Amino acid sequence: MYEAVHAYPDGEATVARHAATAARHGYDGIVVRTRDALDPAEGGGQGGSAPADADESPVRDQDALGEEYGIDVVDAVEIDDDDPTSASGAVGNYRSDRTVVCVVGGDDALNRFAVEQARVDVLARPMADGGDFNHVLAKAARDNGVRVEFDFGPALRETGGKRVRALADLRKLREIVDHYDAPYVVSANARSHLQLRAPRELVAVGEAIGFDAEAVREGLRAWEDLVERNRDRRSEAFIEPGVRRGRYEEDG
Repeated sequence: MYEAVHAYPDGEATVARHAATAARHGYDGIVVRTRDALDPAEGGGQGGSAPADADESPVRDQDALGEEYGIDVVDAVEIDDDDPTSASGAVGNYRSDRTVVCVVGGDDALNRFAVEQARVDVLARPMADGGDFNHVLAKAARDNGVRVEFDFGPALRETGGKRVRALADLRKLREIVDHYDAPYVVSANARSHLQLRAPRELVAVGEAIGFDAEAVREGLRAWEDLVERNRDRRSEAFIEPGVRRGRYEEDG
């Protein structure tokens, strides 16, 4: 099972801290949503200071991190733009460079844009900021293979009325996604290693909104499925789904 996290400079903890904590929680990998967190060439130009909990010499190379903590560290990007036109340009810029591409929703136009784009892997936080999700979007997500994110973060971290609304939104989203068999992922949407939760805790939240335990685990495994599929597509042997480069193509 994989979890998808925000790391410094977008989040409050380094990739290394996320990796170490996720490994202790029993995850097999983390998908790093922050576009600059695993790119030393861009990272050197970041302004500001490192977070208080950052390692003295943060390791930014994903292979080195994976080897050190025994966990798969995946380069991803989360596109958070104001309108579909800007989001489309960003998807085009990052699709060939990042293993996983997510688009933040919460706005009707952005939700629709994301689920209609086969280039997008995940529609993140579709119910955020008063956003809505309906049967038309669920069908489009299913047809285009776009995973819909169940963000358990607010249910875990909010209190009172905000938590009640978060649970209601998750229940509604679950009913629509389940009815139309749309693909999905599950995440705690952690911005700090302290916000990471073990799979069993996410299972407990899921059961509160009507998921069975295995459905939540499938949502965590879906991140890994995306990673494996996209890494295969980016390999030199890949030509198109079902067609791979063999000895004859290489010799020709």
